[in-house]
Amino acid sequence: MNSNTFRLAALAVAAGPVALLAAVPAHAAPATPTTGGEGRASAVVLRTGLDVSLLNKSVQVPLKVTLNEVQAPASAKKTALSVNVDGVEGGAPVSVLRADVATANATADEHRAEGYTNLAKASIHVPGLPVLSLIEVEKVTSKAVCETGRKPVAESNVLGHVAVLGKKVTLSAGGPTRVAVPGVGEVSLDLSKTVTTERTAAATALQLKVSVNPLNLNVAEVEGEVTLAEATCETPKGPKTPEEPGSTNGGSTGGDSGTSGGDVKTQTGSDTAPTGANLAETGGSSATPYIAGGAALLLAVGAGATVLARRRAGSQG
Repeated sequence: MNSNTFRLAALAVAAGPVALLAAVPAHAAPATPTTGGEGRASAVVLRTGLDVSLLNKSVQVPLKVTLNEVQAPASAKKTALSVNVDGVEGGAPVSVLRADVATANATADEHRAEGYTNLAKASIHVPGLPVLSLIEVEKVTSKAVCETGRKPVAESNVLGHVAVLGKKVTLSAGGPTRVAVPGVGEVSLDLSKTVTTERTAAATALQLKVSVNPLNLNVAEVEGEVTLAEATCETPKGPKTPEEPGSTNGGSTGGDSGTSGGDVKTQTGSDTAPTGANLAETGGSSATPYIAGGAALLLAVGAGATVLARRRAGSQG
């Protein structure tokens, strides 16, 4: 058999499946959009951070109380109307807050986050002052809204009368209002504090700095802060846009490899992926039977060519 004839037949058999595989386009997996983070929101009707000094023990008892504190992404709502604490007034329970309405609500998803509080006809007491209210309010609300594509908004409202240590007061947005009662103590109030940034908002209807010395019911002094009607939010990041196909996080283009941004290549038989093409999915595809059939056909043709070459070689001999 002529060696050149045999080599041509073998090359035809070997190259056939490769040529057929290169002719079948790669099937790209569909791009799945990646969801971004949800927004965040919180709301609380009452928060106290007080230190209560007792007469006969010379110790300080921390009085940290929250009422109707909620947080989102998981939407939540609370409407408790009172909160009591024990052990600071001769062992008897102290009703820190009573209200006709006390609502905190927080919601958040991928597009919007909102915190909201509403407090109406409420009075707050501290240990040592069982009859005299620290503060009484008719209605206060706070709201914080963070929405994608919009500037965050924070607002608070104090409606109706406000009384501090039994005195009706007129609040000013220009600075804190101070109320002092001889033999009882002093309270400083900040009205409707709001703060916004590019992605966050916070609103507080009333914030009190308390320093009272009632000298009653085993209580020598109460100091600290009280917050009424607070709401916060953080703007959702929103759905993330899918990454450009064929690119990596670095975003750089390889120099000599001919690949885009790394070692990942499409299964097309060429070194460089077409612009805008997705990465090919691995494994079998709908074209696999045609590839296998084409390869078998080429093998048969090659075998026939080999037999014909042998016959010609025999007749020449």
